[in-house]
Amino acid sequence: MSERDPNRQHDDTQPIGPTGNAPHAAGDPAGQHSHRYGDPGHDPYAAPYDSRGWDPNAAYYGHPVPGHPMGPGHAAGGHAGRSSRPGGGFTAAILVGALVLGGLAGVGGAAGFAALSSLADGGGSSGDGAITSSVIDRKDAPASEGSVQAVADSVLPSVVKINVQARGQGGSGSGVIISDDGEILTNYHVVEIAEQGGNLSVGFDDGSTAPAEVIGTDPMTDLAVIKAQGVSGLTPASLGKSGNLDVGEEVVAIGSPFGLDATVTSGIVSALNRPVSVSGQGSSIDTAYPAIQTDAAINPGNSGGPLVNMNGEVVGVNSSIRTSSSSMGQGGSIGLGFAIPLDEVLPIVDQLRSGETATHAQLGVSVTDATSDDGMMTGAGIAEVEGGSAAEAAGLQRGDVVLRVDDHAISDASSLVATVRGHRPGDTVSITVQRGDEQVEVEATLDSDEGQPAS
Repeated sequence: MSERDPNRQHDDTQPIGPTGNAPHAAGDPAGQHSHRYGDPGHDPYAAPYDSRGWDPNAAYYGHPVPGHPMGPGHAAGGHAGRSSRPGGGFTAAILVGALVLGGLAGVGGAAGFAALSSLADGGGSSGDGAITSSVIDRKDAPASEGSVQAVADSVLPSVVKINVQARGQGGSGSGVIISDDGEILTNYHVVEIAEQGGNLSVGFDDGSTAPAEVIGTDPMTDLAVIKAQGVSGLTPASLGKSGNLDVGEEVVAIGSPFGLDATVTSGIVSALNRPVSVSGQGSSIDTAYPAIQTDAAINPGNSGGPLVNMNGEVVGVNSSIRTSSSSMGQGGSIGLGFAIPLDEVLPIVDQLRSGETATHAQLGVSVTDATSDDGMMTGAGIAEVEGGSAAEAAGLQRGDVVLRVDDHAISDASSLVATVRGHRPGDTVSITVQRGDEQVEVEATLDSDEGQPAS
């Protein structure tokens, strides 16, 4: 593959970062985390938090990539900006709201007295006739089918908190149980440093813990499979079809944000096939994927946890969020969370569980952002076509601007990267390109990287 363009530019004004908890120094009584911020380029006020791999020297956010090759290991990425490491531990802020009590306005005479009397019927009375509060026991009714409560009841036993200790630092993330003997799916950036001699453990819904080991990882899709040791009879999660999701559909995210295990949040699917690219310095992750966007609250520590539909079926792996600057020194949810859709990565998960090296689809082009002279059309411009690649066989040419892949609009280089990554080797796709004054449609059968990183 062509080499990454070292002079690539970007224009994102807000960063996208992963959601595994950042590290804290060993012995930190607060058990909290140091985070590193970087200038994302053109917006001095946008500040990404970083938690990938718990590397406090990593700046992690995504941007479009001019000159970006379409092979594996060349996902759209950001560039490292200025950064500084906050000192000390995390300081919790408690917001205290005033409780305002209002009287009965506009109700007078007997009408007001009748209203108060009806309230008194359910309460007690003191000797001087004052109305007092009473406890109402409505009993604990079972969760209604399809409710957030019902989803939580069914999925929580299948979600774990993942703890990592390495090089005097620690961090935490989330994972979802996929076999009764302890296989757990999570993000690569959650367990990355465990591959370098760190200690890995998991905490279960019943409060028990167990050591764990890494079974397989795939940095390109930011996925990993680990296995808890000496356990049996666990509750594997039910897996659903992310392709059946619709925009506006309700979803639930479960994980351990900021180390708070078994946390449940809910929201909707805000968008589908949202091109998300995440990259940065200080770690090996460089990934792009067609994400499920949700407004369910996802925060640092949610990484690797499940996004589930209202049937309690896992449809995505929570992986990254877009953040704004924070006076607390760490970004959190602003309602823009992103999950890796399950359909696209299940074949890779199966490869990792089997101890195989993950393989990925590739087109065989280097691409850059492209905009028409009048600014009315955008796409991914083809800078180079590799000899013998799927792109060459399909008749793609240097100077073509990719506008669509199947029914997915391509707006820039990272959009094309993410869309191709959502396919498997051997898939045939229809590609619409602008070539001079005309639009041309070609078919390409995607290549495989054969598990080898691109050069």
